[in-house]
Amino acid sequence: MATIIDGNALAAAVRERAAVGARSLRDRGLTPCLAVVLVGDDPGSASYVRMKERDCAAVGIESRDHRLPAETTQAELEALVDALNADVAVHGILVQMPLPAHLDPEAIIERISPAKDVDGFHPESLGRLVRGLPGFRACTPAGVMEMLRAYDIDPTGMRAVVVGRSTIVGKPMALLLLEANATVTVCHSRTRDLPGVCRQADLLVAAIGRPKMIDASYVKPGAVVIDVGINRTEEGMVGDVDFASVQPVASAITPVPGGVGPMTRAMLMVNTIAAAEAACC
Repeated sequence: MATIIDGNALAAAVRERAAVGARSLRDRGLTPCLAVVLVGDDPGSASYVRMKERDCAAVGIESRDHRLPAETTQAELEALVDALNADVAVHGILVQMPLPAHLDPEAIIERISPAKDVDGFHPESLGRLVRGLPGFRACTPAGVMEMLRAYDIDPTGMRAVVVGRSTIVGKPMALLLLEANATVTVCHSRTRDLPGVCRQADLLVAAIGRPKMIDASYVKPGAVVIDVGINRTEEGMVGDVDFASVQPVASAITPVPGGVGPMTRAMLMVNTIAAAEAACC
């Protein structure tokens, strides 16, 4: 039976580390500040933003909320981002995705100052990751790497398979695992014999957004399985991995909820403290 990787406990430890950094900054006269922008009334996004706000309060980060109506124009949203970029009291900017369909998310992401890109989505942040340079890392993949370290799972020499190629999770996840000396394969909707490719993995990361798609037939016995999926279904929140099927086969596995999700928010706190530190110095 697989070890269950406890994201809630790890996230609490990461938030405490961030809180120490926040206290140090306040002692120097600087209050770290995260500006959160939510456009529209998507229930999932609103719930996630509320959790981020609670995390900020627990850590000691000022959270400035900007709730905009769904009919907000591209020009209005860009003007708000410009104002937040210019505000020296704001150290991190988070524009909650997805945006309403009439807005261009790539233009908004690129509009955010790289120095305040605590989500790690800006092209400069991704480019620095590709080149192995310091910079903000996307919070979900960074959280996964923190989990692996905490459970003494060393990717060196592992065959890692990442299912999903998004710029938010899949691609940066693959790059971070490559940086950690894994041999990485990225799979997607056009991959031939996806179960067969996944069965080669010592470390399998599922980030595809399809409820319980990855069952035991995809998993090599003894593999580490990281479930990034968050899918709201009639039976509640479930991951991309069929936990009940895979747990007896894997050596370690993340649950949903209580796995990667809390770590994503915790790493946002870490990135915001780092942005404030850079502004302070």
